[in-house]
Amino acid sequence: MRARCIGLILPALLLASEWPQFRGPNSSGVSDETKLPLEFGPDRNVVWKTALPPGNSSPSVAGDKIFLTAVEQNKLFTIALQRSTGRILWRRESPRPRIQVIERPANGPVSATPATDGQNVYAFFADFGLLAYGPDGNELWRIPLGPFSNPFGHGASPILAGDTLLMNCDQDTGSFLLAVDKKSGRVLWRTERPHAQRGYATPVLYQPPGGGVQVLVAGSYRLSGYDLRTGKEVWWVRGLPWQVKPTPVVAGDAVYFATFSAESDPGQQEVVPSFEEALAKWDVNKDGKLSKEEIPDPRAKSRFEEYLDLDRTGFLEERDWRQFQERRQGESSVRAYRLGGQGDITESHFLWKNPRSLPNVPSPLFYRGVLYTLKEGGILTSFDIKTGAIVKQARLPGALGDYFASPIAADGYLYATSDEGKIALIKAGAQWELLRVNDMKDGCKATPAIVDGKIYVRTFGALYCFAKKE
Repeated sequence: MRARCIGLILPALLLASEWPQFRGPNSSGVSDETKLPLEFGPDRNVVWKTALPPGNSSPSVAGDKIFLTAVEQNKLFTIALQRSTGRILWRRESPRPRIQVIERPANGPVSATPATDGQNVYAFFADFGLLAYGPDGNELWRIPLGPFSNPFGHGASPILAGDTLLMNCDQDTGSFLLAVDKKSGRVLWRTERPHAQRGYATPVLYQPPGGGVQVLVAGSYRLSGYDLRTGKEVWWVRGLPWQVKPTPVVAGDAVYFATFSAESDPGQQEVVPSFEEALAKWDVNKDGKLSKEEIPDPRAKSRFEEYLDLDRTGFLEERDWRQFQERRQGESSVRAYRLGGQGDITESHFLWKNPRSLPNVPSPLFYRGVLYTLKEGGILTSFDIKTGAIVKQARLPGALGDYFASPIAADGYLYATSDEGKIALIKAGAQWELLRVNDMKDGCKATPAIVDGKIYVRTFGALYCFAKKE
């Protein structure tokens, strides 16, 4: 059977037969595999288990190989395993010219999932950049990138669109979307994203009827659609909060996305005076910028270094202030928009939004006509895709911890993996039903992969292959 991207037909761009990137084809998290194991764990329905160094990246599966990244003794590795046995075929060390200090322990230096075309593999490390390897682990090319100004580390993963490799690099200053020729490593285009600050969402693809393929990126304050061929921003949606982690999902001609950021709940928005007005009020020494001492707001003073002074100059310049204005207007919510159009489609293509049940990290899931979100505490919510109304919201008993992995679906079931390694099996549907919780006996931040009737689960210490035994 084949994994597929629901509602998106890009035969020339996506490997519909595999799970070639983060969360499968087009990051949908959906497979049409059947006869999967319902009960599994370290001692149940195991085909093989391979010990691995730590890493938060998810497995990519294509051809006869599985690819992951890992960190061991401060060294960064891309690893290829044999799909049938789990045997490690090769591991290649990445250069690491710097070691970023990550302020939140939930993240790490190897969170980006590699992308593969079934032969070659493409990996990203925030402490180096992009690397491409051939079937035998031979290096094809490398592109140093960074250093990056993202205090919480990196989260987005590279994706393939035909012969083009795409990598989104959002950070507090200098954000950009990069397109590279997968064969040569030649940069095709680089589009700056000056509005974007720290962000973690992976790009997804959309094929408009009669038009060129578009690259959708959710980031600070806006969701943007870029032309795959040129990198030009074709359309955008305003009003997102400043720090976006979940990846959007495309279904038919609609896009669904969830955003959450502190101080961005409905009703918390405020109109911030213009930079010129702020200077007139508070720029005591008339140097055209604001120091921490010149700002009278105690709340702003307390967050000056972490949230306001984006370029770490010790002052708020015009860009810092304009970003602060947009941040105070951003609103957290689950949203749906009709795709198509050009320019600002915030109002013209709006379908609905709902401010409840917002995940911090896990991406939403669209499966068999129902939209789902999964948030901390094991709260699973189903939405009516026509109205955005919540149909069912409840906790998952036995799997109530934090969640970093995104939910996936196959054969009428949802799989939700908690940070503690509890994988909830849920009967899909608007009135979904928890069936059981499988305990991996180890933590898990990676999103599982489903291919060829098998489930691949990466825990903190190993990669498992599970299959239903005849």
